[in-house]
Amino acid sequence: MTAEVVNRWGSTLDSVVVYGQGAVCRRLARGCVPPGGTVRVTGLPRSMDPGPLRARVLDPPGVRVSEARVEVEAEPVGVPAPEGLRHEVERLTGEHAAARYRRDHLVHLIAEVGALRPVPPARRRDDPHRRTPVGAWLELADFVDERLAGLHTRLTEVEEVLRRAEHELDISVDKLARSSTDAPSAHVETTVSALLVIDASGAGAGGTEMELELEYAVPGAVWVPAYRLSYRQGDSSARLVMRASVAQRTGEDWTGVSVGLATADLRRGTELPKLRSIRIGRRQPATAPSGWREPPAGLADLFTGYDAAGPRPTTASRPLPVAAGPLLPPPPAPQAYGGPPVPPMDPGSYSPGSYAGHAPPARARTGAGPGSADRSFAAAPALMAPAGAPPPPPPLSSPSAGPPRPSGVELDYTDLVLSGPDEGSGRRGRLFPGSPFDPVATEHRRRAESVATLPLPGHAVRPRVSAGSFDHRFDTAARADIPSDGTWHTVTVGEIAVGLHTEYLCIPSVERTVYATSVLSNTTDQALLAGPVEVTVDDDFLLTAALPTLAPGGVRRVGLGPAEGIRVTRRTNVHESTAGLRNNITVLDHHIHVELANRLAGPVTVEVRERVPVSSETDVRIEERGEWTTPEYGIGPDHHVPGTRVRRVPLPAGGTAVLDGGYEIRMPAGKVLVGGNRRS
Repeated sequence: MTAEVVNRWGSTLDSVVVYGQGAVCRRLARGCVPPGGTVRVTGLPRSMDPGPLRARVLDPPGVRVSEARVEVEAEPVGVPAPEGLRHEVERLTGEHAAARYRRDHLVHLIAEVGALRPVPPARRRDDPHRRTPVGAWLELADFVDERLAGLHTRLTEVEEVLRRAEHELDISVDKLARSSTDAPSAHVETTVSALLVIDASGAGAGGTEMELELEYAVPGAVWVPAYRLSYRQGDSSARLVMRASVAQRTGEDWTGVSVGLATADLRRGTELPKLRSIRIGRRQPATAPSGWREPPAGLADLFTGYDAAGPRPTTASRPLPVAAGPLLPPPPAPQAYGGPPVPPMDPGSYSPGSYAGHAPPARARTGAGPGSADRSFAAAPALMAPAGAPPPPPPLSSPSAGPPRPSGVELDYTDLVLSGPDEGSGRRGRLFPGSPFDPVATEHRRRAESVATLPLPGHAVRPRVSAGSFDHRFDTAARADIPSDGTWHTVTVGEIAVGLHTEYLCIPSVERTVYATSVLSNTTDQALLAGPVEVTVDDDFLLTAALPTLAPGGVRRVGLGPAEGIRVTRRTNVHESTAGLRNNITVLDHHIHVELANRLAGPVTVEVRERVPVSSETDVRIEERGEWTTPEYGIGPDHHVPGTRVRRVPLPAGGTAVLDGGYEIRMPAGKVLVGGNRRS
């Protein structure tokens, strides 16, 4: 018991990197290594991905982790605590059911009392007519009225109690739904730990105090960017505070952690494709090794001493090991295979189950040394897949000549499980792909992934949508607390300096309204993703707008709503006539008159936009009048369509301006404009 306590190391969550969906958590643990070098690091969540677990020794140098695997221990809780939201919901549910029963009982009594009617006795044929007992009828009516009055009074009180109980129950149910999932079950306490074997030969004997880190992936975490823009009128710069709305239901509360926000896809494969050339001729390149090796000689005699020792004694309870590989089905047919050379890696930094490693951790689980079975592995017939597991892949078509070529599932070394001596004679000492099916962990992960369906805040955009083909990462300036309750929580990322100037824009041919806009320029080397931005001008909240994606060095326009202090009017006049020697040319003369009035306290510059017709016909000529400018299409913060004309007008405080212009269309008399010649 003492050795077990010494070998258990507590861990603290230090940092989290949230991706588009999912997160990678980093835990730190510190302790003294026992002489055997085996420690158990606790604190891992139940919903962690079945992918590889990365372990690395931070201090002292020269120490490496030679084995890492995940184990799950479950034990019943002795006396469950009566406190908690779940107990409160159960109590209020009972009170609500009792109040509803009393209400239904009173309603039934009221119906019974209200149905009381005087029933005269049956009259025989020879009996004379009797007088109606009016007194008895009145006494019955008085009894019914008095009884109903008391029952209705009690019903009113019970309905009020039922209403309060239903209200309190709804509040408790909502609190329970929003509460953190970092809590043990009411009857079973589950402990997820990482079993590590530390090789401290390079740092001296056992008992050395060291610090190590664990890194693992969890589902059930999402984030969207948000911003707060503050500036003062007349300034050429602004303060843009980047924030993030983060929601997580990973099963553990993130308390005092450093949060990183990335737009990358956590489940996207990063393997480089292999481009194979096709040669014509007799000489062909050598065939790549298939990863197959002959089974080691004498594999059946490896367990002779174990069988001679007799049957193994049964144990009362044993922790359930969970492999760190992905949930994949077993192979459908027997294959014998080995592995290609392992890519080089840092022997003092990563365990065999790390993200970059490919060495099979299952060999180390049985305590076999580097020389056992000379690193040759074999697979036996497939197992029956459990209920709810994905269907097995189709059978492999063996080539006509040469050794068997196992599939990619069978070559996934991080997912191989070595069968122990208690397995059948055809399985012991052989490797099988696929980890044991764990329905409890699958249910935890399914509940964690429910945060992906949360409704987004207003103007929010998923980071994978707004980032496009590039990936970005943002780190928070301070540590944050994010509970595992599946609701949005806002954290501050940092402050970004952006260039800003206010412009006023109007298109009087579409709407007689002038709109205020802020032109933002990103002068940093970091992209700004699309999301909601709260605009504050002179310490007064203005509105919440949608900020578009702003690349480094990019310029975009953000609308601030109508500018009520600037008025615009527009009048048009169309005159149709003919020209030419035989009046064979139709002339449409359009006169445009625009008036602007500034009622603001300071000077402004208004950009007025108009549009002239564009024709591809060679016999149609369009002549313009006025000092209008043709913008460069596709350049700048706006996308202009062909035919757009722009004019920038400075307006002093209280000043007005008049813009006159127009265009003349000359076309053959037999042609007519689409929609009619007389239009504005």
